[in-house]
Amino acid sequence: MKLIPYLLILVLLASCKSPDARRPESVKSGSFIQESAARNKKLNEKEQKLIETIIKNNASNDYIASNSGFWYHYNTKVAADTITADFGDHINFDYNLKDLKGTTIYTSEELGNRDYIMDKEELFTGLREGLKLMKPGETVTFLFPSQKAFGYYGNKDRIGANVPIMSEVTLNTIVKKD
Repeated sequence: MKLIPYLLILVLLASCKSPDARRPESVKSGSFIQESAARNKKLNEKEQKLIETIIKNNASNDYIASNSGFWYHYNTKVAADTITADFGDHINFDYNLKDLKGTTIYTSEELGNRDYIMDKEELFTGLREGLKLMKPGETVTFLFPSQKAFGYYGNKDRIGANVPIMSEVTLNTIVKKD
């Protein structure tokens, strides 16, 4: 009889153990991210080579590499020291979109004359950054790698996934914000 209370206390102490943490059934190693990065590097190298070939074959144009990762040359350059667009400025421009083979995707007539408030409205990254380099009256041809154009998603219409593009842009006016 004296043994039962001791056994009962021993059972109670043994059952008061805290629960163990559940372990995941599978452990992710981050390999998807590494594979994606490797795939994107290969895509970027392929696009770089294609753009370099276009630049080499177009030696009459003096292409400039931007700090943002695209190339451009001036069709019409304004030599006077005039304004460039900053955040919030109202600009007006015309542009077209072509693939790097020169096949027209959208004509400037289809896209129409565009009013844009700098960095406050939707516009693909490369064009937004390119417009900041331009002065009123200039026409510039840009070569955008896919990550600066419409990227992985394309534009859901005529531009597919990971398509580098060429665009001829004419900046008509810049109205500085107050």
